[in-house]
Amino acid sequence: MADVSLADIKALRERLGTGMVDTKNALVEAEGDFEKAVEILRLKGAKGNAKRADRSTSEGLIAAVESATATTMIELACETDFVAKSDKFVALGNVVLQALADSGAETLEAALAVHSDGKSLAAVIDDEAAILGEKVELRRVVRIPGDKFSVYLHRTNKDLPPQVGVVLSYTGDDAETARSIAQHISFADPQYLTRDDIPAADVENERRIVEEISRGEGKPEAALPKIVEGRVNAYLKQVALLEQDYARDNKLTISRVLTDAKIGVTGFARFKVGA
Repeated sequence: MADVSLADIKALRERLGTGMVDTKNALVEAEGDFEKAVEILRLKGAKGNAKRADRSTSEGLIAAVESATATTMIELACETDFVAKSDKFVALGNVVLQALADSGAETLEAALAVHSDGKSLAAVIDDEAAILGEKVELRRVVRIPGDKFSVYLHRTNKDLPPQVGVVLSYTGDDAETARSIAQHISFADPQYLTRDDIPAADVENERRIVEEISRGEGKPEAALPKIVEGRVNAYLKQVALLEQDYARDNKLTISRVLTDAKIGVTGFARFKVGA
């Protein structure tokens, strides 16, 4: 049996983030050879990846990086907050994010096929999941083009990496107002920029639902059209950014705030871990 010291075990654990017992056993099996121990731990973890495939990933991080012409944002998910706040998981997020920013990938399928250090990101993530001992997945990626950006990353827990992220591309010179709009988006969660961007099918479905609700409430038939229209407009204000009331002053709409600041929104995205 190889003579494995506590210092060796500590060094390998710090490198990989693995458990004490697994690390010691791998070093013993590898007769003290660090690289062989790493391979043993990866192979052991890879076998567990398949078993973890159906597990839910409700924790993780949001990360974003800007370039001159676009900003890329990702959601990297895992099973527990313990892994989410680990240095190894955060480092994996940085590797994935930078590879995607460099590649220009815009879809999840394209993102997973991007290569980093000779391996696809899908393989890189699987390898790290094997070491971390949890299911890890790249859940979402978005690339927002533009010339000017405001990126807002929000921590819902000081011990965790950002759990909410917003990328806002804009025109104009008021960076402070642009940031406040990004913060508003993180709170208000709009789905579209304008009411015209909302699919007609979604509007009609909402109209059908509120009409059914209004009838069920016993509203007068003659008043139904006005009531339904009012409720549909309330829905449009909820999901379209420019229609929303400004979080910092609900007497103003976002459209009015942008006009006063002489800036325009050309695109945005909002991610929340697990949502």
